[in-house]
Amino acid sequence: MRKILVANRGEIAIRVMKTAKKMGIKTVAVFSEADRNAPHVRFADEAVCIGPPPSNQSYLLGDKIIEVAKSIGADGIHPGYGFLSENANFAEAVEKNGLVFIGPKSKAIRIMGSKLAAKEAVKAYDIPMVPGVDEAVTDVAYAEKIAKEIGFPVLIKASAGGGGKGMRIVEDETQMAEQMERAISEAESAFGDGAVFVEKYVTSPRHIEIQVLADTHGNVLHFFERECSIQRRHQKVVEEAPSSVLTPEIRAKMGEAAVNVARSCDYVGAGTVEFLLDADKNFYFLEMNTRLQVEHPVTEWITGVDLVEQQIKIARGEAVSFKQDDLKITGHALELRVYAEDPLDDFLPSIGTLEVYQPPQGNNIRVDDGFEEGMEIPIYYDPMISKLITYGKTRSEAITEMIHAIDSYKVKGIETTLPFGKFVCEHEAFRSGNFDTHFVKNYYNKELLEANYEEEAMVAAKLALQCYLKEKTILKTPASDY
Repeated sequence: MRKILVANRGEIAIRVMKTAKKMGIKTVAVFSEADRNAPHVRFADEAVCIGPPPSNQSYLLGDKIIEVAKSIGADGIHPGYGFLSENANFAEAVEKNGLVFIGPKSKAIRIMGSKLAAKEAVKAYDIPMVPGVDEAVTDVAYAEKIAKEIGFPVLIKASAGGGGKGMRIVEDETQMAEQMERAISEAESAFGDGAVFVEKYVTSPRHIEIQVLADTHGNVLHFFERECSIQRRHQKVVEEAPSSVLTPEIRAKMGEAAVNVARSCDYVGAGTVEFLLDADKNFYFLEMNTRLQVEHPVTEWITGVDLVEQQIKIARGEAVSFKQDDLKITGHALELRVYAEDPLDDFLPSIGTLEVYQPPQGNNIRVDDGFEEGMEIPIYYDPMISKLITYGKTRSEAITEMIHAIDSYKVKGIETTLPFGKFVCEHEAFRSGNFDTHFVKNYYNKELLEANYEEEAMVAAKLALQCYLKEKTILKTPASDY
């Protein structure tokens, strides 16, 4: 493989290109008109404009991207995450056009792209699953019957897609009909598929995911877990590895389950198996993401393995060169997704120009980004500016490093989630490890964040006053006689 086209933009495009260049592989960027001057375009060896700013006229044009790849002599296509990364038709078309799709086969993407199909596939491997029905439900009376059998509260969930869309919590049977109708309507609108299923709602869940890697030689390994319970609107905001609550025994069982999920769909490449962990540390299979995850850097840091490099090697037909027993957890890593969102205004997007943009630096700090000072935040794409990752020998060290990195991250012109990240890292519930996916609902409100702002401003004012008085004293000191 001599040349790879990266079918994505921003920080993930640069992330993939860095590893490709390290491996001596040429890189090709594709870009929309809105991204003409973006860093990922300049970072690549070649770049081709594929259309207007809207993603459905550029980054989602699979046939156009394949055409570009063939015209410039690319050997393979890396989809990154988002856009076409979990599109089975695109993966299949890439292969049919004589190119290598750096990811799983279309069969695995299709199976795991449907929560119902995924549940069916893993049945033979005795994977723990949340009690409920594993078939599409549209009849309210039948849904109520299932809910009564497993006990309220229950969760109505869309079979296709994710991100909290088509998902409704039902506390009792009086809400069932209305919430069913809403979930089906939202699923049809978001995914073009109104299929939903009903399962027991785990009231105090933690979101734990296991990184897996599989080659074409029958080797399937797991790279331990990532804790992804700090979320807002079902979207992850802070991730870490390892989790603060898993025992070695539970970690081993979850790792084995994740490997079996990968085997159930003949998985190839890097993927992530997601689980819910209840208050009694019982874990349940949730879904599989058939791509590289946004939060993959925390796993890379604690294992010392470049996951993108492994993806490319596997796509070239190479066997994974190490065994499960070779993998060890070393230290602790934390990641904050830095979004162009205003945490004081319900996390609404904050569009504008990066008048000041100075990411922090340090031996235990990693910033994956695709922006630079002076750039505008486009309205067409996900508002994530960067991923801020810190490392420490212990969890406490990683958290302290993250707070320092947030304080050192200079951004003006837009609002970001940096203050929210600091709020999380300083909160006792997070620092103690005693939290779940309801952290934001239970502990966060804008008044608390505003109070933090005021406290920091007061401290800064006192320091400024002290410096002023000290300088004034020095100026009043009479000159010495010689």
